[in-house]
This record gives sequence, structure tokens and C-alpha cells, in this order.
Amino acid sequence: MSAARTPEVEPTDREDIAKRLLRGSAKASYDPLVQIDWDAPLKDLWGMRPEHVSLYGTHLWDRLTEEQRRELSRLEVASTMATGIWFETILMQMLVRHAYHNDPTSLHVQYAYTEIADECRHTIMFAKAIERLGSRAYRIDPLAHALGRVFKALAHGPLIFGGALFVEEILDRLQREMMNDESIEPVVRSTSRIHVIEEARHIRYAREEFHRDWRRRGPVNRAYSRLVLGVVAYFSATRLVHPKVYARVGLDPREARRVARRNPRFIDSKTELSRKVVSTLDTAGAISGIGRRFWRRAGLLGR
Repeated sequence: MSAARTPEVEPTDREDIAKRLLRGSAKASYDPLVQIDWDAPLKDLWGMRPEHVSLYGTHLWDRLTEEQRRELSRLEVASTMATGIWFETILMQMLVRHAYHNDPTSLHVQYAYTEIADECRHTIMFAKAIERLGSRAYRIDPLAHALGRVFKALAHGPLIFGGALFVEEILDRLQREMMNDESIEPVVRSTSRIHVIEEARHIRYAREEFHRDWRRRGPVNRAYSRLVLGVVAYFSATRLVHPKVYARVGLDPREARRVARRNPRFIDSKTELSRKVVSTLDTAGAISGIGRRFWRRAGLLGR
């Protein structure tokens, strides 16, 4: 489903959008250190809905007890939070660089600084949640770590905001499902609720800026951006679950990782969670060519 060109839609006023977002931040921003009960005991509930767990529906899933399945779900949501920290740290650096090249008296840049402050709180919130779930923030593999360093240093407008939109939209879809689900651990519901409320503004900011910047890029720049966005999507989507979490429930990490990557239910889950952002970027013409192959290999375009 590849679109040939960007729809001819008039861009919104940059300062007007920033004004609205700043007003929303003033009305609804949260301090997770104060507003989440970090001392509340775990209830041996799910970390995420079982259908989103990477091994759901496989022979390895059948091998696990109900208790092990719930533990794996908690470890996987903690791993997803760690990947979120990795990317949000990259995003904060890109936003600082974006602000560095623009007028700090503009509302647009002032909202960029506001989002950076939000992301600082989110990374601390996720780090504390990972610890509370009994897991660790496993270090991402060296290749992804190195590519992240390159990306944050060289990314320009469409890549900054297209990449941000991709990661934020997937987390948003997942957390909207979890935040009011009584079968999910309270600490996960609380962190999801705060993140959903604040990320709604970040998503609007990224979407508006992506469309505005994409319109003025030439064919060579767009081709380059399509390729890099595909690589970003691939490395983000394939690093959601660290292999070490499988060992925690008694599975062989290599076998479990191989099974998860081929699991049609997990592919369907990622496809569904990314459906909205894929539609947005594809309609703009940002998913095509070689870059599109990376999206498909990551399980984001269905089977």
C-alpha cells in the first residue's frame, strides 16, 4: 500500500500548534516520582496482554506454566520500556540539536524544550518501573547502539520527527490498551496512563513537523530519508524484547528469539500496533523502495 506522493494539505500554523501544546502541558503534566506508588507490591498479574507477548501461540508458550507466562509478560514489557529509554534518549539529543538551530523565543522551540523535560521524567519513570517489575535495563546490542549514535548525530527534520512518530505511536497504542485493564500490573497501568496523556502532545508535535518538513524536501533527500527511516523502524521493532528475558523463565534465549521472530501472532501484533503510523508515513510517501523492505522484515507490514 505505497502512496505515490504527499497529499496536498495545507500545513498548520507552527506557532499556533505550539501554543496549544504548551497550554496542554501547563494543564496536564505529571511527576511520576510523586504520583505513582512505587512501594505497592506486585500482584502477579500480566505485564501486557498475553496476545502481545512474543511467544504467544507457539510451542514454547505451551511449555510455560501460567505463572511463567505472566512473568514473561512482565519481563517483556520491562524490555520494551528499556528500548523506549534508548530511543527517547536519542530523541532528546535530537530535539536539543533541533532547538539549537532555531529561535528560542519562538513557541515552537519552547515546546521542544517542554517535550525534552517530559522525556526526562519518562526515562526515570520507565527505569523505576523496570526495577519494580523485577527486571533489568539490558544493554542494547553493540550494532544498534552504534547506529543510534550515528542517527542522533546526523538526523535532520523528517528523520527526527518521522523516527519519533514511529516509536511514540507504537508505545501509545500498546499503552492505551493496558492503562485501564485490570488484568495488568498497577505499576504498568500507572506508567502507561501518564505516558499516554503526555505523549499525545508529543505525537501531535512530531506529526505536524514531519509533514511540514517532508513537503519541502527534494527527491534525493526523500529517498535517503525513506531508507534511514526503514532502518530505524527495523532496529527499533526488532529490539523490543531482549533475549535475556527468555532465560529468566527457563527458555533457551537463541531458540526463543528465533521462534519469536517467526511467530505469526507476534508479527500480527506488531503490525496492528504500528498500523496508524505506517498509514501516516506511507500516505506521505515515506515508506517505499529499499526502506520498505526493512519495514516488512521487522514485521510491521503484515505477513
